[in-house]
Amino acid sequence: MWPEKDIEYIKLKDDELGKHFGLFVNHRLVSVISLFEKNNVVQFRKFATLQELQGKGYGSVLLNCVLKEAENQGAKSFWCNARVNKIDFYKKFGFEEIEEAATKDGMKYVKMSKNF
Repeated sequence: MWPEKDIEYIKLKDDELGKHFGLFVNHRLVSVISLFEKNNVVQFRKFATLQELQGKGYGSVLLNCVLKEAENQGAKSFWCNARVNKIDFYKKFGFEEIEEAATKDGMKYVKMSKNF
């Protein structure tokens, strides 16, 4: 998601509290997502697919997998700060826009949520 940034840029102070998932294709990590749960509400962050493999469905496979996992673990809702240009992608998974979130590095985000 931020290929031009160093690893410190994408680290979160609470990374050790998250569950980190990856999708491998031919032993190559191609897509990642991190889940952070509090009181049966799951936020996902750091959802990214290698730039050259975007649009091939790998992110969709991974997102479907973690949505099912979160629901099976008792999550009641799932949310993220989505880039505005990805709103339609998340709507395909049942997410709805609930509020504007922030601007980071010139990119506008909107908060989206899905209830189970």
